[in-house]
Amino acid sequence: MAAGELGEWLATGYGPAYRTAYLILRDRTLAEEAVQEAFLRAWRFRAALPEGDGMRPWLYRVLVNTCCSKLRHESTHRSRTDVAGRLAAASWVSSTPEDEVGRTELAEAVTAALAALPEHLRIPVVLRYYSGLGEREIAIAIRRRPGTVKSRLHEARRRLASDPRLTAHAPRQELR
Repeated sequence: MAAGELGEWLATGYGPAYRTAYLILRDRTLAEEAVQEAFLRAWRFRAALPEGDGMRPWLYRVLVNTCCSKLRHESTHRSRTDVAGRLAAASWVSSTPEDEVGRTELAEAVTAALAALPEHLRIPVVLRYYSGLGEREIAIAIRRRPGTVKSRLHEARRRLASDPRLTAHAPRQELR
C-alpha cells in the first residue's frame, strides 16, 4: 500500500471506524486514540493486509483488538454520560422540535441499552448495525466462528428487544 492509498483509506474509513470505536468504548477521546492506533498498526503491518474484500474485516479486527485493550486498561471512573457525544454517533435531520426531542430520547435509550450489553454481545452488534459488516466479516474481525457471531447477534437482539428503555419507544399496537 502506497502513501497515497493510505490517505484515501483514511479518508473513507476513518468516520465509520470512529463510530465503531465510540460505540464500543463510549468515550470520544478513547475512540479517537483507538482509531489512530488501529490505523497506525494497519499501516505498520500493511504487508500482512489481505487483498480485496479481506482488507475491511482485517482493519476492524485490529480496531476491535485496540478497543478491547483500551477497555481493559481504562479506569472504571470514566464518564458514560456524554450525551452530546452519543448523539454525534447518529446523524438525523429533524423537521420539528418535537421530532428532535423524540429522536434524542430514542438515541439516548438505544445508547444506554447498547452500553448495558456485555462486551461480547455489544461488539458484534456495533460491527453489524453501525459498521455494516456481514456475519463472516464480523467473525474475522473478532476471531470467532460465524455460528458464534450469529448466536451472539441473536442473543443481543433478544436482550435489546426486552430492554425497557427501548420498549417504551416501540410503536403501540392497537387492539381490535
